[in-house]
Amino acid sequence: MDGIADMGGAPGWGSMRPPRRDEPVFAQPWESRAFALAILSNRVSGGNLDSFRHALERLDRAHYIDDGYYGRWLNAGELRLLDSAILAPGAVDARARNLRGEHVAEPPVPEPAKPDYTPTAEGTLRSLDTAPAFAVGERVRAKDRSPSGHTRLPRYVRGHVGVVDIVQPAGVLPDTNAHFLGENPQYVYSVRFDSQDLWGPDAEPFELTVELFESYLETTS
Repeated sequence: MDGIADMGGAPGWGSMRPPRRDEPVFAQPWESRAFALAILSNRVSGGNLDSFRHALERLDRAHYIDDGYYGRWLNAGELRLLDSAILAPGAVDARARNLRGEHVAEPPVPEPAKPDYTPTAEGTLRSLDTAPAFAVGERVRAKDRSPSGHTRLPRYVRGHVGVVDIVQPAGVLPDTNAHFLGENPQYVYSVRFDSQDLWGPDAEPFELTVELFESYLETTS
């Protein structure tokens, strides 16, 4: 929850294995540059971890899937720069065309409009004076809601009942932080769900644990 490497998941989930000692961090040199540019773009635009995740969510199919994992990061970084008017719409395409030898007009540099955002502390973990609303062993229901903006509440658990396994430390709420509406820190709960309750009686039987913020949950009674 606290690392920028978690902004877009990890490539190759279907073939995960321990890395070899001689394995390079990036498969191709351009991937390292895309990684660095994505992080730099988010910082220059005044963004945060959650605003970058929200940028990933807003990419169209071509920019999210067809361009690959690090292409996705690069596209999200560009979107963050557009959000904060660091770049003008069409500026990247125009510059690329000119670098290819074409002669096209590049849009003027806009006046930046970065969000008025200052984190209260490093990372995403925060301390709260209040006690957690739920306890280990308690049955809770994930709220059945479909917010219009960013959220870390998975759609497949909404409306389903699980059991609290662990009460985690409080963290910045992504739903508000992604839109620069405040950190709104909340406790996080590891909630265990039954696979057949989530996906029906024909699903392979296993238990799934999901980390959920306090406002995502409600009592079952």
